[in-house]
Amino acid sequence: MTTDDPPASPDKATLRKAALARRDGLAVEARAAASRRIAEIVLDLPEIANAAVVSAYWPIRSEVDLRPLIAALRARGQAVALPQVTPDGLVFRLAAEGDALAAGGFGLSEPGPDARIVDPRALLVPLAAFDRRGHRIGYGKGYYDRALARLDAAERALAIGIGFCAQETPRVPDGPHDRPLDGIVTEAGLIHPTGD
Repeated sequence: MTTDDPPASPDKATLRKAALARRDGLAVEARAAASRRIAEIVLDLPEIANAAVVSAYWPIRSEVDLRPLIAALRARGQAVALPQVTPDGLVFRLAAEGDALAAGGFGLSEPGPDARIVDPRALLVPLAAFDRRGHRIGYGKGYYDRALARLDAAERALAIGIGFCAQETPRVPDGPHDRPLDGIVTEAGLIHPTGD
């Protein structure tokens, strides 16, 4: 390497680890307040308000807690789907209020096997890290990338990343299989991706 060479960019695993450490370092009260603010912002998005079915997620570890948002979506008559990990990838199953959730892969709480599978057109996507171009780092298995590719084959689905400001990183390495998000919501507001 010469002195004119640009510094090597951190790989996804390094960025994921750092962003998750920052997220884990947020005080429980701060995460709860930020989660409530994120829910308010998401509920005001016209694209979400107009969606018949919204895919959300049940939080694990220190993720943004979408449970109050899920309740609010249901209260205004919208159906909510939750992801389920299968051997073939993610599927999205309807989860009505009061439905029992089962322990699934990776610590997820998932609808039961009898819940109807749907193809949501609006998805709230968890993430480990993100950048302002709309690229995200997930948990490293590519489930959402493959699910979005499948859903986009019919018509582009709306994918909104959900995370805390602390999870932002200057640049996420991206490849041809990485589908940029259509927006990212943090406690500071909606980020409109800048593209490359």
